[in-house]
Amino acid sequence: MGRLKLALVAFVVIGAGAATGLVQDVCGPFTDVSPALCPYVLEMYYLGITAGTSPTTYSPEATVTRGQAAVFVSKGVNQAIARSSRRAALGQWWTPSFTTWLNGLATTTLPDAYLGPLVCDGSDVWVGGQTAVFRVRASDGKLLDTWTVPNPFRLIAAMGRIFVAGGTSPTDVSIFMIDPASPPGPAAAVAALPSPAWGLSFDGGRLWTVNLDGSVSIITPASSVPWTVTTIALGLKAAGGILFDGKNTWVSDAFPCSLSKLNDAGGIVQTVGLGPDNCVPSAPAFDGSNILVPAGDSLKAVRVSDGTLAATIPVGTGAAQLAFDGERLLVESDAGGQNAPRGLTLLRAADFGTLQIEGFPPIGGPSINAMAADGVNFWLTFNSGSETVLARY
Repeated sequence: MGRLKLALVAFVVIGAGAATGLVQDVCGPFTDVSPALCPYVLEMYYLGITAGTSPTTYSPEATVTRGQAAVFVSKGVNQAIARSSRRAALGQWWTPSFTTWLNGLATTTLPDAYLGPLVCDGSDVWVGGQTAVFRVRASDGKLLDTWTVPNPFRLIAAMGRIFVAGGTSPTDVSIFMIDPASPPGPAAAVAALPSPAWGLSFDGGRLWTVNLDGSVSIITPASSVPWTVTTIALGLKAAGGILFDGKNTWVSDAFPCSLSKLNDAGGIVQTVGLGPDNCVPSAPAFDGSNILVPAGDSLKAVRVSDGTLAATIPVGTGAAQLAFDGERLLVESDAGGQNAPRGLTLLRAADFGTLQIEGFPPIGGPSINAMAADGVNFWLTFNSGSETVLARY
């Protein structure tokens, strides 16, 4: 990388917004940092971007490898994301824990016998029930509004609206649109689907669904309804979900256990094997670099740049679903069956390191129906005894 210095990296990562303060002969724990560099070095140290080269030295004149520079920049980007999130506005600088599960303080009971899909629009959490979609304020879990939708089974936030895949039967399936600025009531149907949708995504201009019949549908918004629907028969056997990474759309399938990249017309251009046919991949997530797919007994990370299976992370028997909050991945494992042992695995997205989860019972836990994140908390819908509740952590 040449003679790039640690001190220069400090200036690049922290920039003009670096902390200022009293400069002393000893710069925090470091004895080899000049007064001019001390404010910048200390901010990198206190933010956890670098710990120096020893407990008392920073080595400001030492060269930096390309790998070290990547770590510094990545950690700096992570700090910028955290500072601009809703967590910063709420003053919540700690890492949310799961201890509230034990006393039930973080649950919201909604007027429905079953709660399923979840999505967050940046301010509120939207929850699908049996015959309705509920709008819940993310900051405190208060129920705000209710829209009527028949059997909502997939949700997505796009174009300032909430889109719902639902229907009265397998042969009567539609995409419904909810305008959060309008009074609550029956949601409007905007397009008809050929079969129930296993997944719902948005590519910046069009909605995509992966369907029970093995097809993919592309819905083009228009000024009048019904919107145009183009369906491509891909022959998928057991689709797990669909996702857009900012450039391409990806779908997961169980037979064979794989993740496929689609072109703009819905055709398959690349397929990545994820494991044996019985791995049953579920809905994927995207962390900015990798498509993450719970499959079998692990979380699969597929690099979007070249479609390479970059990592396989063990998460317990029967990886079922996951949620990504920008920093962490929460993965549910299910040994198989409603009453089987269940567990949650919390991973650091940067390196897939395991983080501690407190308070959630790993054995005999509740049946988790869906998971989502709002940037501050994780949200789950689950069956608890005779009721179904929405919980935030």
